Amino acid sequence: MPARQTATVSGPVLIIGAGLLGASVGLGLAVQGVRTWVSDISPTTEAVAADIGAGRSLARFVREEGEAAARERVDPQLIVVATPPDVAAATVIRCLREYPGASVVDIASVKAPILAEVEASGADVSRYLGTHPMSGREKSGPVAARGELFTSRPWVICEHDAVAPETVRLAHGLATDLGSIVTYLDVEEHDAAVALVSHVPQVMSSLLASRLRETPLEALGLAGQGLRDTTRIAGSEPGLWVQILSANARPVVETLYGVRADLDRLIGTLEAPTADGARLDIAQLMSEGNAGVARIPGKHGGAPKAFSELTILVDDTPGQIARLLTEIGEIGVNIEDLRMEHSPGQPVGMVEVAVVPTAHDRLVDELDARGWKIVK
Repeated sequence: MPARQTATVSGPVLIIGAGLLGASVGLGLAVQGVRTWVSDISPTTEAVAADIGAGRSLARFVREEGEAAARERVDPQLIVVATPPDVAAATVIRCLREYPGASVVDIASVKAPILAEVEASGADVSRYLGTHPMSGREKSGPVAARGELFTSRPWVICEHDAVAPETVRLAHGLATDLGSIVTYLDVEEHDAAVALVSHVPQVMSSLLASRLRETPLEALGLAGQGLRDTTRIAGSEPGLWVQILSANARPVVETLYGVRADLDRLIGTLEAPTADGARLDIAQLMSEGNAGVARIPGKHGGAPKAFSELTILVDDTPGQIARLLTEIGEIGVNIEDLRMEHSPGQPVGMVEVAVVPTAHDRLVDELDARGWKIVK
């Protein structure tokens, strides 16, 4: 969670939509002493968010004080719209009209359609700014909220021609107060970028996972970590993805055209795998994938670094992984990445760690001396 400090956003902050992201915003601001209010179409969701400390329930305050008195006393400096994408624009427009002294940001995962709708409404668009924190969890709802959810994660701010400097300042302050790294893109750049790095990966994962529906269980029992890795996000909420893909359809389609061309190319090659040039074409496709994955930034940003990997066999009993990590720390080697995989039907697991190449051999020797079994 961000360290206690003087927040750029002084508040009050009204959060509309008290799910995972909205409640996490509230928790992150609360630790810095910013007064927050939460509101949600679901009374239960709003009450849970208030109970966990994400903000004071607006609905309860209205019941106790009356709507007119509540609106006067809430008087938000900033409104964060954390609703689903299909109602984000309407919510932004309503907030701009009901709270004429507030700046309004949304944190939906698509930006161009929302800005277009707000501009067409005639509302004061100078007080509106689209933003997008690139954070989340596989769980949803306020019970999954974490104040540190945005720490060291990108937060995109999409300026437009009519936006006021104060609105930009508050949007930037919100992101930095929550520990995020701010990136500026226009709405079209944002939607094209998230189509490639977020929306199409979801589509590809779901399409692959859909092939498993009729697969015999004995075949699924052969699955390794590769299948689990590539289908992990296929468990996401369908309703939300209907909204996201519908709202960002054109950028997603443009990326899928390229995927389709590559698939057609691969299918054509594999239909005649012994033809002249077929093996070269397969190798080129795999190499193109190697080149693409090598461009994904490393954990500290910038160009990715090449790490050495080793896999350690671990008994599937309480405390073994903790003991392994403790001993690696005692050896004095920093773990750059870590993955775990269970061996189906066996009381053991495999922990794969990535380290800088210069530490690889020393770590292998030290772990071997301590009784750990290195499988590669």
